Amino acid sequence: MSARAGSSQIPEPNVTRFLFADTRMAPVWLVVRVYLGALWLLAGWGKLFDPAWVGSEAGAAVRGFAQGALQLTGGEHPQVTGWYAGFLENVVIPNATFFSYLVVFGEIAVGLGLILGVLTGIAAFFGAFMNASFLFAGTAGANPLMFILAVLIMMAWRVAGHWGVDRWALPAVGVPGAPGPLLRGRHGRGAGESPA
Repeated sequence: MSARAGSSQIPEPNVTRFLFADTRMAPVWLVVRVYLGALWLLAGWGKLFDPAWVGSEAGAAVRGFAQGALQLTGGEHPQVTGWYAGFLENVVIPNATFFSYLVVFGEIAVGLGLILGVLTGIAAFFGAFMNASFLFAGTAGANPLMFILAVLIMMAWRVAGHWGVDRWALPAVGVPGAPGPLLRGRHGRGAGESPA
């Protein structure tokens, strides 16, 4: 595909199109997203039956995690920046029970979304968002790898769920600017078209 003179769009390189938009890469993205989804699902599932996350002591684990992160704000090279420490201290700790449920059910939802290939790009985005939050709080572990995989899945959103529910869901729902039949309505009208 050649770019026209004066065009404001840069053409997508063939290798990028192959990696992130070609359905022949669907098996590779299936392995990546199921692996990442399993990590999220297992993380959330393990917390689901822990009373410090869900149940009588809900919020205790989040409160302890946030308070531990606040200990990493000092020194010449702090692991937790001041603005994030302020967020933890003023938003997360006072609302620890809410964040506890949000983390548990968010991890499970992201895991299921990735494993089943349902709105894969959106599931990967929320997974990356949680990974970034954990990284800002000074925890590494598997978070850097999970973040990188989630970003790659977001880049491959068009085909990452092709071997999953997205194979049927994306054409039916569509994307912003190009709604599918479910969002256009029964009569197939596009956004902005008059009913008569």
